[in-house]
Amino acid sequence: MTTKESATKVPTLNVNERLEKLSKNRQEIVRPVLEHPRDYVLLSVRALASRLGTDPATIVRTVRGLGFASYREFQHHLHEMSLAFATSLDTLQSGARHGGLPGKIEVSLEQDVKNLQGLKNSLEPKRLATLAKRVYEARSILVLAGDLAQSLAHYFEYQLSILALPIVAATSAGRIAHLTRGSNKQDLVFAISFRRGLRQTVEGAQLARGRGAYCVGITDTYLSPLAQECHEVFLASIESPSFIASYTAPIALFNAILVTCGEFRRDRTLSVAREITEEQRAGSRWYGD
Repeated sequence: MTTKESATKVPTLNVNERLEKLSKNRQEIVRPVLEHPRDYVLLSVRALASRLGTDPATIVRTVRGLGFASYREFQHHLHEMSLAFATSLDTLQSGARHGGLPGKIEVSLEQDVKNLQGLKNSLEPKRLATLAKRVYEARSILVLAGDLAQSLAHYFEYQLSILALPIVAATSAGRIAHLTRGSNKQDLVFAISFRRGLRQTVEGAQLARGRGAYCVGITDTYLSPLAQECHEVFLASIESPSFIASYTAPIALFNAILVTCGEFRRDRTLSVAREITEEQRAGSRWYGD
């Protein structure tokens, strides 16, 4: 799923609110599943019922009481929860079964390829073209991020600034607050945050949207608060078999956006490239010059 609209295929009502409306018995049955989704996400309805000491019919009725049309839809929600609430320990333990250093390296590379394939399958060129149009029409482009995602914000800022576009990265809570406070409907905001969503980034997107800016979320799950706060979202998996978050797919996503921007006004891009050609060939910053 890549858009906010597709995310709404899963019930948007707060599951916790729905949970409180269930009978006490059903609340106690399903609560462990919602608190530890990784332990249950792969189980069939029969296996889940057996694990919880109940019957499949009760599980199905409970799932529907939570607002899901089917058990399969509930499983998808559990999968997204396992992504959104994953910790470094969770991801590290998920790769523990792969023995030996060579095996772990191979699994890491395979996961990166899988993340890239997921991005390739979901990315829509028409959406990128529409986004590129917004990039060129914006009065200013603001990129919000924090923690490890700062690296993505600065990468995108550096690359897009080559085209002399008015882009600024804000990666601290104070800077995000100050810059978004001055945003308006002429501005474009990229908010980058994965899993549960970093407070400063989500609140920055809220403030920018409240001021009229068009907000684009970059995240890895439709359960991210960015999926609700932004006008549209692009999903890029950061799954990894170790303690790290893999940014292979997010970097590829930004590369796709940059390529689209470069081609959207190709004559302008060629003009910029000609200007910097000599510096790239023989500039004083190169070693040995």
